[in-house]
Amino acid sequence: MRHARSEANLKDILASRLDFPLTEEGLRDAEAIAREFAAVASVDRIVSSPLIRARQTARPFAEACGLTVQTDERLTEQHLGIFSGLTYAELDTRPDYMHDRAQRWTWVPAGGGESYQMIADRLRPFFLDLESMTGSSILFVTHAVTMRLIRATLEQTLPEYPQTIAKNGEIWKVSYTQYGAPHRVESIFLGGSAAAVSRA
Repeated sequence: MRHARSEANLKDILASRLDFPLTEEGLRDAEAIAREFAAVASVDRIVSSPLIRARQTARPFAEACGLTVQTDERLTEQHLGIFSGLTYAELDTRPDYMHDRAQRWTWVPAGGGESYQMIADRLRPFFLDLESMTGSSILFVTHAVTMRLIRATLEQTLPEYPQTIAKNGEIWKVSYTQYGAPHRVESIFLGGSAAAVSRA
């Protein structure tokens, strides 16, 4: 699941790993989605990116399902180096930013950022760890760019990846088998999750 709408989404800011919380609307959406989710599904574990916008999204799911939220650094958002915290309007004037979404596989943002390839590499052990959890139902709460690489890994398209991103609050249902196998990804929209989308 992608986190609900954050203050960065509201202000058109490229959040990267900066800790922007959810908006009031995002908090309400997370609660509404969690209520609907708990009425139709159950999970054994809830694992979130450590960033606050993801943890705030995960919290009502944990409450609805009677679970605690675990965190996993591998689910965190892309590190965008010197571009972290800039608005999209500011990025539009930066020739050193990779504006072409299709060319970000090996592009490393200046200032210690991550390429998409680096994200895929950090996700590989995450997927391998999932193989030991066969039979478990797990909700993972993460971010737009990370989800883009998760989907490409699941659908076995790397180094190609989706040009569109998940909407805030969008849930992907996957019956996971093993790393390297193709998987079908089904999008699920509950509560207010069909609305906001950013440009990442």
